[in-house]
Amino acid sequence: MTPKNPMQDAVRTLLAGLGEDPDREGLDKTPERVEKALRFLASGYGQDPRALINEALFTVSYDEMVVVKDIDVFSMCEHHLLPFYGKAHVAYLPNGKVVGLSKIARLVDMFARRLQVQERLTVQIAETIQEVIQPNGVGVVIEAMHFCMMMRGVEKQNSIAVTSCMLGGFRDRQPTRGEFLELIRRTSKPN
Repeated sequence: MTPKNPMQDAVRTLLAGLGEDPDREGLDKTPERVEKALRFLASGYGQDPRALINEALFTVSYDEMVVVKDIDVFSMCEHHLLPFYGKAHVAYLPNGKVVGLSKIARLVDMFARRLQVQERLTVQIAETIQEVIQPNGVGVVIEAMHFCMMMRGVEKQNSIAVTSCMLGGFRDRQPTRGEFLELIRRTSKPN
């Protein structure tokens, strides 16, 4: 079978390098499936964060904290090309503008759908919100489990990595930071 493109050719080479026959039943369509999966998992590269947010930016006179918590995060570790997954919690202090809540979750997805390290992902979300919305502060916390730690290396299946990025009022005012951290700790959901 002739490879259809360089990405599929690379997958066939990897399979052969592992001692497999890339043409055997069960693996013959794997290069195509892997390419499709990787293109989806890395689809964030083709998106513009400013365009994503700007279409849902509204002038509102509200200056209390806005928190969107427990946003599912699925990303790929750039070091081993293995998944990491968890929850993102994002908050900001509006300064005359609010953003549609779904855009925050979409922004998380956009940056997560790139080869990542959790630390960079956390900062990219916070800095983009700060730059585009220009709030009085932004807080982002991500809690995630990494398959590169679970399936290989140290093999610690219950370890959770926690990263945070606090900007503006979240960095400068401990009570604001404390309120955010307390709000994301709560586990109750609305009825």
